[in-house]
Amino acid sequence: MNYGISGLSIIPVRKEPSERSEMVTQILFGEHFSVHEQMMGWCRIVLAYDGYEGWVDLKMITPLAERTFEKIEKAPVAVCIDIFNLIPVDDEQNIMIVAGSSLPCWRPYKHEFSIGRETFKMTGKFSYHQPAELRKFMIRQALMYFNAPYLWGGRSPFGIDCSGYSQIIYKMVGIKLPRDAKDQVHLGEALTFVEEAQPGDLAFFDNDEGHIVHVGIIWEKNKIIHASGKVRIDNVDQFGIFNVDTKQYSHKMRVMKRILP
Repeated sequence: MNYGISGLSIIPVRKEPSERSEMVTQILFGEHFSVHEQMMGWCRIVLAYDGYEGWVDLKMITPLAERTFEKIEKAPVAVCIDIFNLIPVDDEQNIMIVAGSSLPCWRPYKHEFSIGRETFKMTGKFSYHQPAELRKFMIRQALMYFNAPYLWGGRSPFGIDCSGYSQIIYKMVGIKLPRDAKDQVHLGEALTFVEEAQPGDLAFFDNDEGHIVHVGIIWEKNKIIHASGKVRIDNVDQFGIFNVDTKQYSHKMRVMKRILP
């Protein structure tokens, strides 16, 4: 097997081929990948969406033929924007999918998508074209995650980390971001002042060694939505994030970036 796709709502990706190993990211429903190595019921995969690499339990993978993988690469893709939704499989079964899931080989007039030989009907909300009111749409989607728990490596409303959060919100408007904040920071145009920031812009924060360790999404003037313990709203200024509960700065500002058009 050289290619695969997630036919499950969420697949954990591990640092090493073991269930006890650290989860580094998650594959959401409909996201496809290439398989580069197999050993003892595990396979090392590289995600097509962001190039992220890790180990996945072989039992969780839906295999893809090379021609199907190439078809998915070229065909239109829609993205689920419901916080969660049920996709009918038959009269008795459904698949639960979460916001940010991919709907490959999208048929816009029928609201259908396909994975291999299986065709599914999308009954919920989806994004296919970049919305007209881009920034308002992004903030509306971002606020749907409010109080979602923080989870290292998470990309879903049931647990998400800071860079997974920014990546998924941008995915829903058709803009690809790298998986990690340290890579996301290299995109876009740097803003000189906090007052320049608009809803949907990103703010990055570093540690004492100067390494980027956190990212959040600007909401409105001096407000930021970010995943820290949970998805929350705090104050932000040129110094960093001011936690509204502890009344202390929790993250040190490095730079603000504009990636949206």
